[in-house]
Amino acid sequence: MNDHFKAFEYKVLSAGEDGRYLIEVLEMYLKPASSILELGMGPGRDLDILKEKYRVTGSDISNGFLDLYRAKNPQADLLILDAASIETSGKFDCIYSNKVLHQLSRSDLKRSFARQVELLNPGGLLCHSFWYGDKTVEHRGVKFEYYTERTILEYISSGIKLLYFQTYMQMIPDDSALFIFMRME
Repeated sequence: MNDHFKAFEYKVLSAGEDGRYLIEVLEMYLKPASSILELGMGPGRDLDILKEKYRVTGSDISNGFLDLYRAKNPQADLLILDAASIETSGKFDCIYSNKVLHQLSRSDLKRSFARQVELLNPGGLLCHSFWYGDKTVEHRGVKFEYYTERTILEYISSGIKLLYFQTYMQMIPDDSALFIFMRME
């Protein structure tokens, strides 16, 4: 199965899903026209919502998702990025992901957070959602790490302060968690 077919299949299977609720919370902390890097944009639903108020750079490790989005949005600012290493020289006011970083191993998550801090402007925000809990689940051969407020703090780099934490329902009550951190300095 090729990258483009997987991207299209995911877009169809996830129809109707977006991070509107997460973005509404983020709006309480982030000024309009701020720069955002979205990690793991998938089909671009959250990117479309974010770009209504912000200057957004979308990214994904999959060329399939980037090509699918670029076909309808040729002027979009898109990067192919691995969420663990985030190899870009850009600086951002916010780095955002919706249920993406839970696919990283715990050691890669720690590396990702350290890199994200480097890419944030002073006072910048990290806004990420995860599956909520303290376990690892395997689904279709892919591991998903679950985090609680306590466990996520074990992976956060120094110089970051937790501003907001809340559990919410994606499929069942309290199955998901939203974290917003701020870079101190």
